[in-house]
Amino acid sequence: MAHRLLTRGTTNIKFLSLTTALLTTLTAAHPVFDDLITPSMPLDYKRAPAASLRQVSNFGSNPSNVKMYIYVPDKLAASPPIIVAIHYCTGAAQAYYTNSPYARLADQKGFIVIYPESPYSGTCWDVSSRATLTHNGGGNSNSIANMVDYTLKTYRGDATKVLITGSSSGAMMTNVMAATYPALFAAGIVYSGVPAGCFYSQAGGTNAWNSSCANGQVRGTPQVWAKVVRDMYPGYEGERPKMEIYHGSADTTLNANNYNETIKQWAGVFGFDYQKPDTTQSNTPQSGYTTYTWGEGKLVGVYARGVGHSVPIRGSDDMKYFGL
Repeated sequence: MAHRLLTRGTTNIKFLSLTTALLTTLTAAHPVFDDLITPSMPLDYKRAPAASLRQVSNFGSNPSNVKMYIYVPDKLAASPPIIVAIHYCTGAAQAYYTNSPYARLADQKGFIVIYPESPYSGTCWDVSSRATLTHNGGGNSNSIANMVDYTLKTYRGDATKVLITGSSSGAMMTNVMAATYPALFAAGIVYSGVPAGCFYSQAGGTNAWNSSCANGQVRGTPQVWAKVVRDMYPGYEGERPKMEIYHGSADTTLNANNYNETIKQWAGVFGFDYQKPDTTQSNTPQSGYTTYTWGEGKLVGVYARGVGHSVPIRGSDDMKYFGL
């Protein structure tokens, strides 16, 4: 069933848990702030994917005019998993298709990749409006959820293996999608983002910039952050996707404190003590990275010392976390 725009009740969603932290929210349009990411390259990036990226214009209700692109490998699994891969600011579906490993991995493993494309100038994602921060609220998140529904139905996809990931602005949207459509996703991987709701615009701005959040000045308790997530889908009591959070200590675009706040958010949602991870592994998955886990991998944090914006994509590791 498509996730259609609902009007009743959406204006009553209370995001005021973070009122004091968000008093300095700015509502100007996003500046172009992301550099082109340089993903790690576990595969041969000189080899083009076997199939081709194509646009889908009739995927269903699209209240915020997000474009849908899809990669379906020639050798498709019988009940294919689906990965939603969300680009960064200044990026596009084609750029993320080219500069990330997912299409090539799809050739190997038979899953489908959805590449949404932002409709705004500068191609950042709307992670600030009440519409996008509300389940079935009519924003970017609503459009992306409908892309997933279309793909599941059209290709008889595996509804238990719908995964989502993104870089920078796409990482922000990954957190938002996990919060607004928790039943849709099994797992999310966030490369250098901010907590869901951190960019919320009290003035109602769509695709609005929040310098306080970007600069790492928005801070809350795990309980407050968890309430922000729950308020995006009031009454939902079901399963939530496991989450893996990457961030670099030298990130000057989205301050590294956003790593701490994102960990606090999902730890609060899952009921973990963010100060007491179950495991801590230094120099994992590579030198300078530290990996923390809670709840047998329900929440994973990877803090990359000396790494800026954004952390390079780790395709092979993503496949392991996604169970593909």
